[in-house]
Amino acid sequence: MEADALAAPEAATSLGAATRAALAGDGLLAAAIDGFVARPAQQRLADAVAEAMARRGALVAEAGTGTGKTYAYLVPALLSGLRVIISTGTRALQDQLFHRDLPRVRAALRSDASVALLKGRANYLCWYRLERAEQEGRFAAREHAVQLQAIKAWSGSTRSGDIAEVEGVPEGSPVWAQVTSTADNCLGGECPFYADCFVARARQAAQQADLVVVNHHLLFADMAIRQEGFGEILPGAHAFVLDEAHQLPELAAQFFGEHLGGRALNELARDAIGECGGTPGALSLVQEPARVVVQRVRELRLALEPLPNRGALEQALRLDEVPPALAALDAALADLSAALAPLTDASPGLAACKARCDEQRTRLHRISGDTASAGARHAGDRAVTPSDEADPFADPCPPSAADPDAAPDAADDDSPRIRWFELTQTGFTLHATPLDVSAPLAQYRARSGASWIFTSATLAVAGSFEHFSGQVGLDDPATLLEASPFDYAGQTLAYLPRGLPEPNSRDYIRAVLAAALPVLEASRGRAFLLFTSHRALREAAEWLPAHCDWPLFVQGTLPRHALLEQFRASGNGVLLGAASFWEGVDVAGEALSLVVIDKLPFAAPDDPVLEARLDAIRRSGGNPFRDWQLPSAAIALKQGAGRLIRTHHDRGVLMLCDPRLVAKSYGRVFLDSLPAFPRTRELADVQAFFP
Repeated sequence: MEADALAAPEAATSLGAATRAALAGDGLLAAAIDGFVARPAQQRLADAVAEAMARRGALVAEAGTGTGKTYAYLVPALLSGLRVIISTGTRALQDQLFHRDLPRVRAALRSDASVALLKGRANYLCWYRLERAEQEGRFAAREHAVQLQAIKAWSGSTRSGDIAEVEGVPEGSPVWAQVTSTADNCLGGECPFYADCFVARARQAAQQADLVVVNHHLLFADMAIRQEGFGEILPGAHAFVLDEAHQLPELAAQFFGEHLGGRALNELARDAIGECGGTPGALSLVQEPARVVVQRVRELRLALEPLPNRGALEQALRLDEVPPALAALDAALADLSAALAPLTDASPGLAACKARCDEQRTRLHRISGDTASAGARHAGDRAVTPSDEADPFADPCPPSAADPDAAPDAADDDSPRIRWFELTQTGFTLHATPLDVSAPLAQYRARSGASWIFTSATLAVAGSFEHFSGQVGLDDPATLLEASPFDYAGQTLAYLPRGLPEPNSRDYIRAVLAAALPVLEASRGRAFLLFTSHRALREAAEWLPAHCDWPLFVQGTLPRHALLEQFRASGNGVLLGAASFWEGVDVAGEALSLVVIDKLPFAAPDDPVLEARLDAIRRSGGNPFRDWQLPSAAIALKQGAGRLIRTHHDRGVLMLCDPRLVAKSYGRVFLDSLPAFPRTRELADVQAFFP
């Protein structure tokens, strides 16, 4: 089916009919896939997707857990004859989609569409950096040297270079940073291994494929024209399907913003020294200015020490030590750039370091204003803070038109940005984040001329898509709301305990844990305890061991996948998790029979970007709580509650501890946004629920 022909109404009818036939009880999928069952909700979703693809329209569709939304968009995508980009929320879901779901549907449909999997460059082995890592032998621990040898052995047999194939090397190992490339340190066409580059091969395959599976990070990297030395990587698509679309607004803000971190600056200095090996006289020129950059990074982190973990950059600039530290860092980068300048013709690696140094310095200027270069700021370049009485939304760091990391149409982008800092125990990151990404997203969609399908199990708030649509710049899209087909009346119970104190009280978390103990007794463990803050998580991890005998699994003690494996294997474990366990975690069966949520998941009030967003809403005459905080928290609560029931055979209790659900009028918005859980306030009902 030709792409242009799909604009006709009869083509929409044709694609819809073919899609419905394939998903019917006697259709191609039922004949080819064991266990496939025709689902009316799945067919309605697939029909809406086919309609959007055929008419080049926009669709926002919430499909509850169990709807079968993956097949609902794969079938019309493969039948359409269009070039389709499918983007997922995580690399794990991306792998599952490409290696499991897509081959099944493609075989069932007897489709000859070519398909490709494309990840970000950090997921592929870099031959140049592998060679460098072997030559340098720079390891913090003995096991890292062993891990490098395992990667070297694997490199001789891999065809894709996808590091997900490697077993025995932890996901968080620092060795991965040594053997993969970034947009900054990639040599591009100057690399001596370019002909065998796994990234280049993967991108070439993606550009030629009919259907490409990516993830949101890579999609936004392309949207923001983060060329990474290869130019636009996702050209010419006729349709985009964005699964787990609820993640898009926050991810878009990250990618359309700018960042400068101490870690990247230290890596630049180390790489500059490392590249000197093959160039006579280079080390004597580069070593000292590189050392000074590392020293200035350390001094800036010390200057930021009195500050909280994050805040508006204006708060940091008020400290006497910070502006001079920024200026000193700028001077150190200038000196390193000058040292590298005469060496660029001698070594592609040193030339790349020079370009990185100049780019990092440019980012420093854009984020910090004139502070870095002159120690003073013009009125038009001052940092944005929510409390500014003058216009706080003038862009303090407009992106350069020549900047490859700038947003689309950056020169015309007048969206306000908030400049802020974020501190870790030993590092820092400076950010410039747009407060509103709806305009650049709308521009990108308009330029693409493609159909856009946004789907997730959590997009609507009390039946409305207004909040999500506004965030991503959609004006009156087609919408579809399909509830989960699970029997919540028979499979679940929502417990709202009585007598808990206000969530801001000092003893609230201990009161929650005490109220949860008899419920844990009834469920025999088998529970997730989900917290809205790491402080609450730590308090629970300290209190529970003395009050229960179930195996405890605490976020942060192991990688997430390892923690989940041990939890499943235990049979009666209790897992304590914060943000990363509220979504993207799938534990089916009896291993998870209880989910306890401590508080309504309102975003942290000290988030400088959130503060500025709320202030912008207030200044425009809106209601920050009603228009942003409430709908965002309702979607987050749906994600947490969605961990409980994953199949038609699961049973479980959702314990919602926050008394505001009952005491406040807005509690109804949260309850109306959840699936149709039967509700009780009586512990006896919970105890009777479990056999």
